[in-house]
Amino acid sequence: HAPPPAMTAPSPSASTSLLTRCVRAGKTPDPTTGSVVPPLHQTTTYAQDGLGGDRGFTYSRAGNPTVAALEEALGALEDAPPAVCHRTGMAAITTLFLSVLEGGDRVAIARAVYGGTVRLAREILDPLGVEPRFFDPNDPEDVADTLAWQPRLVFLETPANPTLDLVDVARIAGAARVAGALVAVDNTFQTPIGLRPLELGADVSVYSTTKFIEGHDATRGGALVTRDQGLIERFRRITKSIGATQAPFEAWLTLRGLTTLPLRFEQHCENALRVAEALEAHDAATAVRHPGLESFPQRDLAERQHERGRRIQLHGGIVTFEAAGGYDAAVRFLGALELCLVAENLGAPETLATHPASMTHGDVPPEQRAAAGITPGLVRLSIGLEDVDEVIRDLTRALDAAGAAATSNSPAESKAQSATEVTA
Repeated sequence: HAPPPAMTAPSPSASTSLLTRCVRAGKTPDPTTGSVVPPLHQTTTYAQDGLGGDRGFTYSRAGNPTVAALEEALGALEDAPPAVCHRTGMAAITTLFLSVLEGGDRVAIARAVYGGTVRLAREILDPLGVEPRFFDPNDPEDVADTLAWQPRLVFLETPANPTLDLVDVARIAGAARVAGALVAVDNTFQTPIGLRPLELGADVSVYSTTKFIEGHDATRGGALVTRDQGLIERFRRITKSIGATQAPFEAWLTLRGLTTLPLRFEQHCENALRVAEALEAHDAATAVRHPGLESFPQRDLAERQHERGRRIQLHGGIVTFEAAGGYDAAVRFLGALELCLVAENLGAPETLATHPASMTHGDVPPEQRAAAGITPGLVRLSIGLEDVDEVIRDLTRALDAAGAAATSNSPAESKAQSATEVTA
């Protein structure tokens, strides 16, 4: 679809800051009322001036002015044409796979990715004749073997969910291009504010806009961003055909959330680093991971690949750690939280704690979870926008409670046991 000029604003120029683009891209005062907030076009269909006399929109499964405004804004954040928005992040990933893969093709997927992506590959694509292969993008030999396998698509996630392993996007994209494969990067954790996959050579940026982009626990959504016009046309056709189009109200809420994304995301990052540093000092938390920590194994890559905000470098709002004592300790910790919530989401104003092995990655085969480093004691924290000192006090108190309830091991023994589980 091609939205009429009155409905969406032209994209700000590439020289315009991301702060300005988040506020202004895709928006222009309403021509009828002058409203500075884009109207919510909550409609199914559009009156036409006779056969073929549409005004850019015909039916909301194919296109809607409110959704188009969000698509314009998301594309502008990556100096790309309008994105293609979807009902959920998984709908976006499904559209990507169906758009570029067919029976007999192969898809290479990083071994540590969201559990829903694994389920889609194993339970839906594989029976349709699209063969998935899960590989370690940080093992040069595995990367070389995987590309020699001739995949049509390489699907990456960085930082990986939930292990926070980083992927050198530029290196993988360069090698994949030589091998004739497309590269898509799930950039949900970093958003276009913290990481710019297309600038690093990726063909497609993938988002669950449900998370940091909308940022208020109020919607579901997904998006595909690319500079390849042929891919855009294919994405739109598949999206329309399978009915995965984003709904107008969700798009309107997401567009509103987008206006504060740079401010929120930097605060998430700042709070997360504070939390990670506090957890490192606690005996009941081992293998604490956040790309901003000095101890993070891929710190050099994080410094090179992640964008810088106004105050700090943007290493994300997610922290993970291994509960000393494994699964039982993780259960005790989650049950002792008071301020922080146990929930399956991230990027929200509230601090959320998740147990990946039984929640987000519960459908992943145990052997694949183990290979990806998703242990029974692993806890993922999405650090919110509350007073970070209060968040740290709640986490510390819950860790104290979990540690006090453990009777079988001393803190030192638990710490050693937990470290062994993580590397197993």
